[in-house]
Amino acid sequence: MRNTVNWLLIGTGGILIAVEVLLGAATGFDLALMGVSLTAGGGVGLFFHSTKVGLFSSGALAFLYLGVLRNRIRSHMTARNRPSNVDALVGRTGVVTSRVAPNAPGQVKVGGDLWRAVLTPADSGAREPGESVTVESVEGVTLTVR
Repeated sequence: MRNTVNWLLIGTGGILIAVEVLLGAATGFDLALMGVSLTAGGGVGLFFHSTKVGLFSSGALAFLYLGVLRNRIRSHMTARNRPSNVDALVGRTGVVTSRVAPNAPGQVKVGGDLWRAVLTPADSGAREPGESVTVESVEGVTLTVR
């Protein structure tokens, strides 16, 4: 009878792992890691020939995962929203290298790159070389600055 409970823990853990795989990690690997906890606890119980050790091990591993490791694991699985390529230019400051005026594009240097630049529609004054501007948006190879 002692080994039956441990085998049930192992079987239940295996089922949880299989369900997680079938769901395509939809639960964020919670089912799989809880399944690992049950399976490992059942294995420890079988090793020591004790139902109590198996149940305690499963519970301790599940508590360790839920109480301590879950947030760490989830933070590593979540992709941070970092803008890349031209999207990373929005909000950056550049220096005018060629006069930018309403209805008259110019050039702006952002980082080490020169870009074609136009002013925002709300901007009425020209920007002269050497002035700082902020990138509002990017369309193609043209920056909209203010």
